[in-house]
Amino acid sequence: MVLKENIRKFWNWLKGDSFGSWIVSIAIAFVFVKFIFFPVLSLIFATSLPLVVVESGSMHHPETFAGGIIGISDFNVWYANARGWYDERNISLNDMEDWGFKNGMDKGDIILVYGKKNPEVGDVIIFEADQKYPIIHRVISKTSINGEIVYETKGDNNNGQLSFEKEVTQDEVIGSSLLRIPKLGWIKLGLVEVLKVIKGN
Repeated sequence: MVLKENIRKFWNWLKGDSFGSWIVSIAIAFVFVKFIFFPVLSLIFATSLPLVVVESGSMHHPETFAGGIIGISDFNVWYANARGWYDERNISLNDMEDWGFKNGMDKGDIILVYGKKNPEVGDVIIFEADQKYPIIHRVISKTSINGEIVYETKGDNNNGQLSFEKEVTQDEVIGSSLLRIPKLGWIKLGLVEVLKVIKGN
C-alpha cells in the first residue's frame, strides 16, 4: 500500500512543471528509447540500426513551385536533370518505375530500416563505408564477383559516385529503407547543431 502511494506521488510530481521533474522526465525518456524501444525495434526489423536520420542532401530531389510550398519533391523534375548519368549506364525511366522512394529523401527525414541483406537495384540501402556515419544511397548495380554479391550505389542528388560506393559488399549492408518519416529528424539535427555551438564557445 505504501509502495503504491509512493508511486502515485512520484507520478504526480513527474507530471508537474518543475525543473527537476522536467529533467527526470527527459532522463526516463532517454533510458526508455535507448534500452527498450531501440532494442525491440532492432529485434523486430532484424538490424542493428532500425532508425536513421538523413543528415545530408545526397538523396534530395528538387521540388516544383507548388510542391515546394508543401515540401513535396517532383520525380519528373529530378529525372529531367539527372537522366544523362543514368542513360550512360543503360538505366531507363522504365527501370525506375518500380523503385522505392522515387521522390528521394530530404535532410531531416527519419528512415525505418529493415535488415534486408539482399537488396535489389533501385532499393535505398544503409551501409558502412568507413565514414563517420552510415551512408544512405540507392543501389544502381548488383553483380557477382568471385561468388560474392557486390553493389554499386549513388546518391540521387549527387553528380556521380563516390569512391567507396563502387564496391559495397553484403557484409557492409546494414539494411534497406522501409519507411520515410518526413522532417521529424530535425529534432535530433537541431540538438546536435546547438551542442556544436555550445562546445565551440
